[in-house]
Amino acid sequence: MRPIRRLALLALALGALLVTAAPLAAERPFPETIALPNGFAPEGIAVGRGDTFFVGSIPTGAIYRGSLRTGEGAVLVPASPGRAAIGLDVDARNRVFAAGGPTGQAFVYDGSTGALIAAYGLAASPATFVNDVVVTRDGAYFTDSFQQVVYRIPIAPGGTLGAAVETIPLAGDIAYTDGFNANGIDATPNGKTLVLVQSNTGELFRVDPGTGVAREIDLGGDIVTAGDGILLDAKTLYVVRNQQNRVAVVELAPDLSSGRLVTHLTDPDFAVPTTIAEHGNRLYAVNARFGTPVTPDTEYRVVQLRKR
Repeated sequence: MRPIRRLALLALALGALLVTAAPLAAERPFPETIALPNGFAPEGIAVGRGDTFFVGSIPTGAIYRGSLRTGEGAVLVPASPGRAAIGLDVDARNRVFAAGGPTGQAFVYDGSTGALIAAYGLAASPATFVNDVVVTRDGAYFTDSFQQVVYRIPIAPGGTLGAAVETIPLAGDIAYTDGFNANGIDATPNGKTLVLVQSNTGELFRVDPGTGVAREIDLGGDIVTAGDGILLDAKTLYVVRNQQNRVAVVELAPDLSSGRLVTHLTDPDFAVPTTIAEHGNRLYAVNARFGTPVTPDTEYRVVQLRKR
């Protein structure tokens, strides 16, 4: 065979191989589980731009940033004394809002650089656990599991964060008791209604953010005890039931006054999942492994689920 013809055939074969390989690479599935740093002790998860996700560390306040597509990542915000990161949310400006748990604080970080943008003292009482956060167009709302209030950091139309925190007492149907009360929180797309779960009673509530009046979402006798992080997806509400290692799926009425517990999702890789985030038709839950001693070698993972 002449050298020129041999080279031409080789080029054609190489081209065919590349054409075949490209779709395979594009169709490669997102990893089913994503490893976090050993000893990280995570709790909150949020998905930002593209396939970027963020996970917070309970005892250190560190924030890990990774890719849902590749499973790779690194610590974005280093551990800092006096900080904690429980629930997380990310806004359209790529700012990461972190609930500070027993510190009674909230922290806002730059999702690109990890720089601290702002820190807020939310709770006036030492008996506090700032547990979760949702960001709407006009504010960031935080639950407190020990104080019967919701905290609001105002956000101006241009995105400027308010300097003063608003404390909104919760009234209406909700009543705090011993243990962890209001926990996971989400909001309707227009931000006019908040939805939260009360972990110790297993009740769900819709809340008017202007008045703090909470009305129970009637589940027809069902409850979602151990409810932790929640995700409102149109009229489907996903409720992570941490110690039960499953996620409740609740179909809500159009006005959110009632709902029906239709099923539970679970996965063999669950190890006390706490919070949940979404990316397309996938859900991502973070394993907190409560009850397992936190050591430098303790392993933690994010687990992928398919939406119902």
